[in-house]
Amino acid sequence: MTAEIFPPASTARRPIRWWPAWLIVGVAVTAVAVVRFRSDLAFQQRNMTTGGIVLGTALLLSLWWIFLSRARARLRIGVTLGGLALLAAGASLFRIRGVTGDFVPIIVPRWTNSARPPAAASAVVTASPSNTPVASALIARPDFTQFLGPDRNARLAGPALDPDWAAHPPQVLWRSKVGPGWSGFAVVGDRALTQEQDGGNENVSCYDLLTGRRLWSHADATHYNNPVGGEGPRATPTVVGDRVFTLGSTGRLNALDLATGKLRWTHDLVAEAAAKIPDWGYAGSPLFLDGRIIVSAGGTAQKSLLAYDADTGALVWSAGDAEAGYGSPFVATLAGRRQILAYNHRRITAHDAANGAVLWEYPWGIGYPHVAVPVIAGPDRVVFSAGYGVGAAMLEVKSTATAELAVTEVWRTLKLKAKFANPVARDGFLYGLDDGMLVCLDLKDGTQRWKAGRHGHGQGLLVGDLFLLMVENGELILLRPTPAAPNELHRFRVFSAKTWNPIALAGDLLLVRNDQEAACLRVAIVNEPPR
Repeated sequence: MTAEIFPPASTARRPIRWWPAWLIVGVAVTAVAVVRFRSDLAFQQRNMTTGGIVLGTALLLSLWWIFLSRARARLRIGVTLGGLALLAAGASLFRIRGVTGDFVPIIVPRWTNSARPPAAASAVVTASPSNTPVASALIARPDFTQFLGPDRNARLAGPALDPDWAAHPPQVLWRSKVGPGWSGFAVVGDRALTQEQDGGNENVSCYDLLTGRRLWSHADATHYNNPVGGEGPRATPTVVGDRVFTLGSTGRLNALDLATGKLRWTHDLVAEAAAKIPDWGYAGSPLFLDGRIIVSAGGTAQKSLLAYDADTGALVWSAGDAEAGYGSPFVATLAGRRQILAYNHRRITAHDAANGAVLWEYPWGIGYPHVAVPVIAGPDRVVFSAGYGVGAAMLEVKSTATAELAVTEVWRTLKLKAKFANPVARDGFLYGLDDGMLVCLDLKDGTQRWKAGRHGHGQGLLVGDLFLLMVENGELILLRPTPAAPNELHRFRVFSAKTWNPIALAGDLLLVRNDQEAACLRVAIVNEPPR
């Protein structure tokens, strides 16, 4: 068999033929250099192309070594088997635990234990003795009832955060393992709610805000997992009064009792809207508006956007025929009309807030996910942004003589490509992550004022004039961004793993998590009451 694959050596042994290998490596290096300098390609596209070049180069080098190198048969067999043994050993010792937001594989040891603690156990792992729950309880805390805060725009008027973390750094109240998922926290009173995967169940979990102890958990027997997008539910709970509304990654919409977690009503969006689960799972957090819970189901035949009675769960209206995207429904008043903005597959749709009727549509994107919430930039202007080379655009919505709404594009730019980090606006300027780098755009014309720092694809909150940014590597950054500069003030390490989840701030307590653990931090407040 060896003689058939490897021709017999001649009596005059010829040297190894190296030039094909050097040619393959030279072409590969050149190709990588060209790709890395292609500024018109999104950063993750450059990474994906680079990875393809590396894999292709490895394959070509293997073929060269086996069939064209002219090395001795024993040497070729030995090196080939040795390489395969190393690959097998690596595969047995390590595994790929998803990818970063830029599609770089995350390699972890197989013996790493990411299991969550039992539901009945206390979740507290660490606590700061100088920042006890009793002390923190003296702070009057506003609620953080839904995705990105009260107005669903990642902006809070207060509290007045102390910018001097050198003197008053954040303090960890508790740290806990949680199940996989990209949900954020909603906070009401002394309760913090999130969604997480627990084996074959998607859980809605309620934690004690001050201790991290699990109070209750509601389980649905469903499981979403994707090698790239990760495992578990994506959406953040929405709390209204004594009810919790959640949407799971496979389309399970629940209304739960805040005190006990008892199920009040439930719907299966896939079945009821004749829809399909989006490639990366359902990710839009439920919107509460006028006594109704509004979700993007993505069904055809007027079942794209659905509104249910919050009390009874009865369907009130359904409208549209667009396939679901990954953004959360957003309410805005544009051109004097209150409307619900929905990110859909390849288009933006605006629905009448009263009955769901489609008011206008606008083509958007190139088929890749749309996630970031819209940014309102005036009484008739709104900015949308998406990653994967799409960029950002300001749309102007105007009433026509026939009372219909007309949409025109004011400007478009590639200077802000918000993949799933949510931009924020302040004083006429837009701040956000452009393919993982923090940028400032002028809202008048979309021009870029500055671009700085590779932070990855994290999440942030603008609190007054300070920006809390949880970057992808698990570090919390405090900035005071202006049109002149990002003005980074301090950094605080929270996690050491990929962190994509939105953050929540209730008074002086900051809730952060990723797909492995959660933490509650106390951040110092200026002129806080004496203790």
